[in-house]
Parts: sequence; C-alpha cells; structure tokens
Amino acid sequence: MLRPHGRSLAWLFPAAIAVTWAAVAGASPPGDVRAPLPAAGAPQLPPLDGATSLLVVAPHPDDETLCCAGVIQRVVRAGGRASVVWITSGDASFLDLLLIEKRLTASASSQRALGERRMREARAAASLLGVPADRQLFLGYPDRGVLELLTAHQSTAHTSRSTASAAVPYPDALFPGHAYTGASLERDFAAVLERIRPTLVLAPSPRDSHPDHRGAALLTLRTMASRGELAAVRCWIVHGGEGWPSPRELSPGLPLTRAPLLDGVPLAPFELTPAEEDVKLAAVRAYPTQLTTLAPLLLSFVRTTEVFSAAP
Repeated sequence: MLRPHGRSLAWLFPAAIAVTWAAVAGASPPGDVRAPLPAAGAPQLPPLDGATSLLVVAPHPDDETLCCAGVIQRVVRAGGRASVVWITSGDASFLDLLLIEKRLTASASSQRALGERRMREARAAASLLGVPADRQLFLGYPDRGVLELLTAHQSTAHTSRSTASAAVPYPDALFPGHAYTGASLERDFAAVLERIRPTLVLAPSPRDSHPDHRGAALLTLRTMASRGELAAVRCWIVHGGEGWPSPRELSPGLPLTRAPLLDGVPLAPFELTPAEEDVKLAAVRAYPTQLTTLAPLLLSFVRTTEVFSAAP
C-alpha cells in the first residue's frame, strides 16, 4: 500500500503559491497534533447497510471527498445507495485561473469554463468512490453566493460576480435556467430530497467559517427540519479554524483532530480502513485544479478518521 508523504509534494509549490494559500486558508505552520477525539456522548452514525440511502450535501466540488469519502465507500460496499448534490460548481476561484491558465484577468466565460472543469473532476472523484452517474447531482448555484441567496436574495435574482449569470448556466445541472434566488434553491434542494429519499444526510456544519458552507448548512437544516427529518442529519466541517487540520500535509496513520470552531460540540469519529483511505487519496487527486492551489489543505483531510456532529 503506497502512500506518498505530503512533504514530498510541498517543495514543488513556489513560495508565492504557498503564501497565497496561507492567506486564503488561514494556515499556520503545521504542528503534530496526535490527540484522538473523545467519543463519549458523541452522535454516532446509524448502521450503514443495504437499506441506507446516503445524501452528501457539498457546497463545492471536492467537499464531498474531503469529509465523507470513507462513509460513501462504506455505504456502497454495504449495498446501500450513495448520492452527492453539489450546490455550486466552484466557478469563482480567480486563483485557479491565475495559476492553471496563467490569466491575470478572469472573464465570465472563463469562470463558467472553470465550473465545467470542476464538475468533470467531481464526477471522476465520485465515480472512484462508487457513486453512480445518475446520483451525481449538480445544482449550479453561484459560488460564494449561497448564503447571500438565502438571506438578501430570497425572491430577487442574484447575479454572480464571477460568471455574470443570474440563473443556472450549466446544461448538465439538474435544473438549468433556474433563477439565482433563495426560493429557487430551496425548491431545487427539496426536489433532490424527494428524488433521493435519504435516510442519512451528511452536510456542512453551520460553524464552518466559509459562507457557502454556512449557507449549505442553513439550507439543509431548515429543509430537513420542515420535513421532520432533522435527526437524519450529521454535520462535517472543512474550514474549521486557523491551522486546522494539523499538520497541513498528507499524514498516513493520523486521525483527524477536533476543529477549533467545533470546541464544545460532541463529535463522533468514523474510522476508515486502509483501503478506504487509499481510495480517498485517489479521489482527492482527481481534483487537479484544487491541488494546484490548495494541495496541503486537501491532503491533510486524508486521515484514518472522518468526524461528524449531530445537527444543532
């Protein structure tokens, strides 16, 4: 079982990229934090078996792999159904265009092309995890605009600052042409729930520092509560505080530690097998656009555990 160590990759990134990544991700120098998570009182996942219908709610392509790849594989192997819904297509990253395509300016068409590319990467990663094509669902709402839709633009259309679109611009999305409003997003998400009928929903934590993640959390928790199904929700976190996860590198054999922003929240670690960890690493590597800019962060999620909390 070959697991290249993260330090062998870090030197490949120019200093300028490392500085930019640290500014974006809020990184601090990696530390060796090995303390295991306490499990007492933690909300364990329900049994994963042939009756499980799992839905992972991902604000952007790659979130599903970072936090839920092990659970997805376990559900598939048990004979259950695994689905992923991506709220956005990750089309607002100027840094991606700067470093990958060497563009100093980003046009609306280039940002939409980036969204299409990230959707292709998401399909490749999800397929590696065992999610069939008909359960890979894209809503195509604006990157960096999810929380804004659910607050300031509940009924009035929002225009994406990156793609200049006021409606879903992607033909491969589940509902192309739907307006960029909170009401439209809520209807589309409810339609996904009706289609999937999940028994377990893994969604972002409302404590995540990224507004798209908080927006996806609000969308999930509000909709599931209205259906009387909040107990089926478990939460995960990506942007969990400065320097987390630590160390910021690929660290075989280390469990994921408590995120600072989840201080005081009961947490349940889900243990991955070595084979599941290897497949998770392969799925992370299916995102070359993200590895170009954020490799230390992404690789630091490939651990022996994934961590979940109950819905607040």
